[in-house]
Amino acid sequence: MTQYFRPNSLALGSLLWAAMSFVQAGEIEEVIVTAELRDQPLLQQSASTSVVVREQIRSRSAQHLEDVLGLMPNVNFAGGSSRARYYQVRGVGERSQFVEPLNPSIGLLIDDIDLSGLGTAGSLFDVEQVEVLRGPQGTLHGANALAGLINIRSAAPEADASGYVEGSVGDYGSRSLGAMMTGPLTPDLSIRLAMNQYRSDGYLENAFLDSERTNGRDERMARGRLRWQSGAHLLDLTVLLTRVDNGYDAFSLDNTRTTLSDEPGRDTIDLTAAGLNWQRQLGEARFEILLSAADSDTDYAYDEDWSYVGIAPGWEYSSSDRYLRARRSYSGQIRLISETPATLGRLPVDWVAGLYTLSEDESLRRQYTYLPEDFTSEYSTDTLALFGQAGISLTSRLQLAIGLRLAQRATNYRDSNLVESEPDNSLWGGRLALEYETVNGHLAYTSVSRGYRANGVNAGIISAPDFGLVPGAGGLAFFDEELLYNYEAGYKASAWGGSLSSRLALFYMDRQDQQVKGSLVVPRDDGSTAFIDYTGNAATGVNYGLEWEVNWQASRALVFFGSLGLLRARFDEYVNADGVDLGGRDQAHAPRYQFAAGGRLDFAQGWSFQAELEGKDGFYLSDRHDVKTAAYTLVHLRLGYDTPRWNAALWMRNLTDEDYVIRGFGSFGNDPRKEYALEPYFQFGEPRLIGVSAQVFF
Repeated sequence: MTQYFRPNSLALGSLLWAAMSFVQAGEIEEVIVTAELRDQPLLQQSASTSVVVREQIRSRSAQHLEDVLGLMPNVNFAGGSSRARYYQVRGVGERSQFVEPLNPSIGLLIDDIDLSGLGTAGSLFDVEQVEVLRGPQGTLHGANALAGLINIRSAAPEADASGYVEGSVGDYGSRSLGAMMTGPLTPDLSIRLAMNQYRSDGYLENAFLDSERTNGRDERMARGRLRWQSGAHLLDLTVLLTRVDNGYDAFSLDNTRTTLSDEPGRDTIDLTAAGLNWQRQLGEARFEILLSAADSDTDYAYDEDWSYVGIAPGWEYSSSDRYLRARRSYSGQIRLISETPATLGRLPVDWVAGLYTLSEDESLRRQYTYLPEDFTSEYSTDTLALFGQAGISLTSRLQLAIGLRLAQRATNYRDSNLVESEPDNSLWGGRLALEYETVNGHLAYTSVSRGYRANGVNAGIISAPDFGLVPGAGGLAFFDEELLYNYEAGYKASAWGGSLSSRLALFYMDRQDQQVKGSLVVPRDDGSTAFIDYTGNAATGVNYGLEWEVNWQASRALVFFGSLGLLRARFDEYVNADGVDLGGRDQAHAPRYQFAAGGRLDFAQGWSFQAELEGKDGFYLSDRHDVKTAAYTLVHLRLGYDTPRWNAALWMRNLTDEDYVIRGFGSFGNDPRKEYALEPYFQFGEPRLIGVSAQVFF
């Protein structure tokens, strides 16, 4: 009997310890939003923003940005690639890019370097936090943030020497290994170095090639950061190297995870980027200079027929498509930020003023079976902008916030079809907000903001074989700029001694000359179909709904969190290229609800258990057809053990092995065995994935 007494006593003692700790709730750690012109506590920011911190990234064993987006209300992404690189916020955003230059609706910053449209580079190794700002960021970021901004902030260099090694292994041949070290080089200079590699066989099997790796992943990242601080000076330098060599073989004629492609594609990026941020204190103001440069080469290719020669003699076709892009971008920004409020009459005013410039060059080479020779294009954009922001304290509790951005944008497009276009735009965006601090320190706000997205050229239409003979193509060579007005009201609060926080936002967005992704389906002589993407302008559209997020530190041992997004995104007036009236219909990739909920229990000594749910309503996959996804709920579990020197965890994502769709087509047939009968095709998200991970600190 004695041999059972000690383990049972230990278990009983652990349960009693956990139960007793429930009565002592802890205070939730303050989260600082860094993407704004000023760093701000999340609960004092008059905007709808979600922040995923380092601990949440670790608890999911998240490797990439796509692994944490499900925690954020009204944030979605589209597949059609090896990694999520097309994002939608409140129903607004791109779903693909082929021939056409991309004007993103959702901006992406990594350590203040603009990588909009390059989401494949969104590694989360050694990342401090991920921020998603919803609504137009016209003052902050301009044309690349019509509906929102994603900001990835890596961990900063530290003055004390430390480091860690981290690794994981899981299903489907997934494994990762990374290391970080940080510390001082001199009393004023600190460094942080991080490197990581992630590999996976992918979640599909190619039956024709007898391979389980045609949709595999091989992703490497290296980042170095230097921080020099001396007196009134602060200098941050970041260098980022990303090499992604992923396969792309995602669609099956049978709508399963078994493909038949004889020419599986690839989705790669070779990125070198650097950013510099220099700050100088000038008494009552702070002077900042931000410089960045990014050089990327991407290779995106796929087997267009998703099959092999011989699958259906007499009906089959064989075709591949490849897009080789080289992009260079350089940006500079000067800011002057008040440290001590100025006065307007007798009213205190915090202010920011700045100048911004961006130069981008992108070259494309398309290699396509049905083109007699490669299609090439050159696209350049030069932007110059003035921006300013002021916070006027009308009373001790009431503040008026004003922001304005004036931009001049010049573009130049040329291609091998002798098409030339040089449109110039004078654009402006801004924000007006009224903020009220209640007697108990809560924040209530209301705001109106204006965002813009530049016009462009439909290179996919223009580059199509026999362009002039494509039905409906005549008026689709170019599209106009889009304007978006966002009306928002919100309430942010903390209670119970800071152990509970809640953030609620209601919004209504009015889209004018709305840019809409469409497609032309052109039959070929052999019975197959050409699928040509384009961007058009709908007359108007409205997107409205709410976002609610809550965190509760119930005790030192128990934490709960949850989020809810409700969205109605519809066209008011829109007739697509086929003459179909879509007025009143939901926009694509805009689920009517999203939710996430979970909790973490720390028990015994060092042990923890976490459970999460995330779910999403069904949504239309395109504005061309009526194919929708099914609603789904995913379950994630984690059992961890932590010590001061090391930690380890067993984790499970998508525990019930739910098949959920992240991209799809529905307006053409591609199966020669069925004589190209019209049917939908789907790309599925991550299946059940079980793995273990560990960190060792030194």
